Amino acid sequence: MCFVTGEAYAYDFAVENADGVTIYYNYFNEGRELEVTYYSNIGDYAYKGSVVIPEEVTFMNRTRKVTSIGGGAFYNCYGLTSVTIPNSVTSIGYRAFDGYYLESVISLIEEPFAIEGKASGDRTFSLNTFNNATLYVPAGTIDKYKATEGWKDFLFIEEGDGGGITPDPGPTPETKVCAKPTIHYQNGQLSFKCATEGAEFKYDIKDSDVTYGSGSTVNLHVSYHISVYATHEGYTNSETATATLCWIDVEPQKEGITDDADAVTEVKAMSVLIQSEGNGLTIEGAEAGTTIRVYDLSGRLIGNTIAVEGATRVNVAAAAEKVVVVKVGERSVKVGERSVKVRR
Repeated sequence: MCFVTGEAYAYDFAVENADGVTIYYNYFNEGRELEVTYYSNIGDYAYKGSVVIPEEVTFMNRTRKVTSIGGGAFYNCYGLTSVTIPNSVTSIGYRAFDGYYLESVISLIEEPFAIEGKASGDRTFSLNTFNNATLYVPAGTIDKYKATEGWKDFLFIEEGDGGGITPDPGPTPETKVCAKPTIHYQNGQLSFKCATEGAEFKYDIKDSDVTYGSGSTVNLHVSYHISVYATHEGYTNSETATATLCWIDVEPQKEGITDDADAVTEVKAMSVLIQSEGNGLTIEGAEAGTTIRVYDLSGRLIGNTIAVEGATRVNVAAAAEKVVVVKVGERSVKVGERSVKVRR
């Protein structure tokens, strides 16, 4: 389960263990591994009770090893009573467990490495923990711990798991995630589709022409900005899909012109739906055979193709561009960040 809000936190994502305890992680070693970290600020008391750090965590359909405990990760967590460290951990940061008293430390590390001991100003555990807590270690490793810097400072070291404490809850169960929906438009109706069967859709549609203002003229862009995500019971909500729906005049030179002063001019227009998809754009509604070009805001051509029946795919060289200009035939549409402008 991942928690995402508008506030800034110290972690990249959070996952709830099978035992109901939430642990916070940062990507480590170029994203290939994980480091346990703190919630928001060092000493924010996020961890309580007995915390069992798993050897590996599955998040967003990828499993990674937990190889590090970051500096200050559990600092000043006064409600914490016991911690289990998996064998996969190869480094523990400064003062990771300092500032409070642990009743027990269960280390499953079979080849102990040096940590900061009692004499260090950056000691890994508090003096009370070194002097009073029991350090439980794997069978046959007690002599290694008694000879390893930092670990040897524990006054009470025993082989075992702490009297029935489960040392590892196993891999964290994978959270199912709804597939990202796609957006379609036909015959005056928007529709949403999703590969997750039975998913419901939550959408938001903005019309940039519906607004208040003052002045003698109003520029009308005739465009809608659409965002939608899929939701389903037992699943995490999908990524949000976004698209721009606009109308482009087929004969702009005739707009507003009529021989009958009492008549309303009928202007031919084609509806065009543009949405990002991977490293490109999908365009629906353009007439087959129409040239489609994509430019960045400096005017550099970053993609082009010829429209086909149905949906047309345009691969974009600069996939990271947040705002691009899509030229459909001779008409240009500025797309991205809820900004659309039809240029004539």
